[in-house]
Amino acid sequence: MTREELNREKQSEILSEEKREKRKKTVIFCAKIIFILVAGVTIFYLLNTYIFTKKVIVKEERIIDERIPDNFSGTKIIQFSDLHYGSTVFMSDVKNLVKLINTRNPDLVIFTGDLIDKDYKISSKEREKLIKALSGIKASIGKYAVMGDEDGDEYTTIIKQANFSLLNNSYDLIYDDDNLPVIIIGVGSLLGKNYNIDEAYSYFKDANSNSNLYKIVIFHEPDLTDYILSGNEANLLLAGHSHNGNIILPFIGGVVKYEGANNYYSEKYNVGNSKLFISSGVGTNGVGVRFLCQPSINFFRLSNK
Repeated sequence: MTREELNREKQSEILSEEKREKRKKTVIFCAKIIFILVAGVTIFYLLNTYIFTKKVIVKEERIIDERIPDNFSGTKIIQFSDLHYGSTVFMSDVKNLVKLINTRNPDLVIFTGDLIDKDYKISSKEREKLIKALSGIKASIGKYAVMGDEDGDEYTTIIKQANFSLLNNSYDLIYDDDNLPVIIIGVGSLLGKNYNIDEAYSYFKDANSNSNLYKIVIFHEPDLTDYILSGNEANLLLAGHSHNGNIILPFIGGVVKYEGANNYYSEKYNVGNSKLFISSGVGTNGVGVRFLCQPSINFFRLSNK
């Protein structure tokens, strides 16, 4: 074999070795990427399953409004929403939720709809346990609820047997050791097509009614806000449904939008002279994922100064 042939053979071996090393590095790099992706997905799954969708936090707000009667200044209100029982929420979670609510010693408790997930078939045994658990929520003045878009006859039965007053296009005057009440108004579901704002505000049709009462309006889908405020007054509006977007990204906000929560979906808004608060919910709906948007309950303290 000539020197040139030896050189060519040597160069060929070197090139082959370089190709093998390159392939080896490529395989190792791809393996690392796959490992990182699998680890990332696994970690996110575990966080979403055991923390992001499970750890319920309390969001506190002080509502200052000079229109609040003196006897209601200091009143504590808990709002919870969108339990979606059977999604990421089950009986142990409900019991923990009840304990969390009761630790705040609320005067009023308000549920703004969607109790049972639409894809979950609740058993009769679970139904009785759910009624018992929700009955354990304590409120010194009262417990109120409205219909969500996924709520039907079964919801009506459960919520009433749990001693909640269901305000389905109706109202209640709440007195607390005084002749001046506040009025709580419940409006039906926008998507359920059972809302009737005129009926809900029927108290004010009476010429002798007090139009200056402090008005708390509760409903499920936040996009009802503009319908309600078109021709009506409200001081404090409480809604649910949006889950605040489920996934919140920095500088972007909520990512997941639901019909009925396109215009309003974040935590809170000032709409004219009204304050609107939207619960992020306790359960999950549809996507079944949360990120930077933990399940929560809202805790309000009313104050007139």
